Amino acid sequence: MEPILQVRDLRTSFLTSNGEVQAVRGVSFDVEKGKTLGIVGESGSGKSVTSLSILKLLGSTGRITSGSIRLGGEELTRKSRREMRAIRGGRIAMIFQDPMTSLNPLIPMGDQVGEMLWAHRKDMTKAQRREKVLELFRTVRIPEPEKRFKSYPHEFSGGMRQRVMIAMALACRPELLIADEPTTALDVSIQDQILKLMRALQKEMDMSIMFITHDLGVVAELCDRVAVMYGGLLMEEADIVDIFERPMHPYTMGLMASIPDMHQDKRKKLQPIPGSPPDMIHPPKGCPFAPRCPYAMRICAEELPPYVATGERRRSMCWLLDPEAPAQGNPFKQGKEAAV
Repeated sequence: MEPILQVRDLRTSFLTSNGEVQAVRGVSFDVEKGKTLGIVGESGSGKSVTSLSILKLLGSTGRITSGSIRLGGEELTRKSRREMRAIRGGRIAMIFQDPMTSLNPLIPMGDQVGEMLWAHRKDMTKAQRREKVLELFRTVRIPEPEKRFKSYPHEFSGGMRQRVMIAMALACRPELLIADEPTTALDVSIQDQILKLMRALQKEMDMSIMFITHDLGVVAELCDRVAVMYGGLLMEEADIVDIFERPMHPYTMGLMASIPDMHQDKRKKLQPIPGSPPDMIHPPKGCPFAPRCPYAMRICAEELPPYVATGERRRSMCWLLDPEAPAQGNPFKQGKEAAV
C-alpha cells in the first residue's frame, strides 16, 4: 500500500539579515496509512520546520528550496496558496504546541471549531454546523458540550483547550494529522489523557499521524515508527521496538541515556549530551553531530555519512556503521551490549 505521505529530499531555508538558515537539509520519510510516525530531536533540529513545510506555512522569509512532498500521490510543493487552503484543515490538519496562543481569546470555542466547518463544508447550514461541533466536543470527551459551546478559551483548562484543538483538527476527518508537541505544556496526567484520546480517535477514523516531540516516553506510547532528526537531517529511522532495543546512531544513544529511569540508582546522575546544536547558517560539511559525538573520527567532520541499512526497514546515517570503520572503540562492532 502506498504511504499517505511521501517526503523526498526536502530542503527548507529561511532568509535572515545574518544569512540563509538551512533549517531542513535533505529529509526523506514516509507516513503510512493508519500509522503514527514520531519525529524526535532537540529544539532547532528541524522537526517543526518539516511539518510547516508540508503545510506550506513558512511565512514570508521561509521557502522550500528543493524536494518533493506527496499526499496520496499528489504533489504539494507545486500547489498555489488557494489550493493549499483547501488542503489545510481538510486533508491535512495540525495541532500546535500551545493551544492558548492558537485560539482566539475573543471568540467562543464552539464558533472557532465551527469556522473550520464553514471553510471546508459550504453545504452545511448554521444549525448543522452547531450540531457537528457538539458532536466533535463529545468525541474528544468535553463534558457538557452545550454549555461549553459558548465558553471562551480562558474558561478552559490547558487539557480542555487542547481537546478543542483536537476537535478543530478532526472536524473534516483529515487523512493526516500533524501534532507538533501537543502535550508539552500539559502536566503528566493530562498528557496521558490526551495521548489515549489520540490513539482512540486514530483507530476510530483510520487516520495517519505525524507526531513531533522531544519526549521519547511519548514516542514509546504512541508511535509505530520513529525518525530522529538533528542539524536539519534525519539521523536514524526505525520501527519503535527496534530503536528502543538497539539504537544505531550515537545521537539516538545519547537521547536514550538522558531519559530518567525509575528503576536505576537514585544517586546516579542523568547523562546529558555535551555541547550545542550546530549553527544552521553555516552548517558543518560533515556529520552535524560530530563535535558532540564521543566516537567521532576524522572523516565525520570532513564528509557527510551515507545512510546505512541496519536492519529490516531501518537506516542510520553514521560512519561508524561503514564496513571499513575501525572496531576499536566502536559501539556498533562490540556486540549488542555496548550499543544500549
